[in-house]
Amino acid sequence: MTADYFVFSQRELIIALAARHRLAAIYSWREVGGGLMSYSVGEPLAPQLAAYVDRILNGANPADLPVQEPTTFKLVINLKTAKALGLTVPPSLLANADEVIE
Repeated sequence: MTADYFVFSQRELIIALAARHRLAAIYSWREVGGGLMSYSVGEPLAPQLAAYVDRILNGANPADLPVQEPTTFKLVINLKTAKALGLTVPPSLLANADEVIE
């Protein structure tokens, strides 16, 4: 499931359909429960966004502001979901996970 606000607004339907059809779903938000994995930005983006809005409201030209990208990402693997789907998660993937839900 992509990190898109329209898709996020339909998350309950998407989650229900993935569960009903036993699909291994990967979400962009850890907070979306039941997925096999989530891969998301490691730090909140709100402070960076607020700083940009402040600079623009104080007269900065948006075209002059540097493009910023996330520097950390977080991989969460849900072993409960993997077991329910009959999947085995490779040890190398588990070793790279930032969090494993037992």
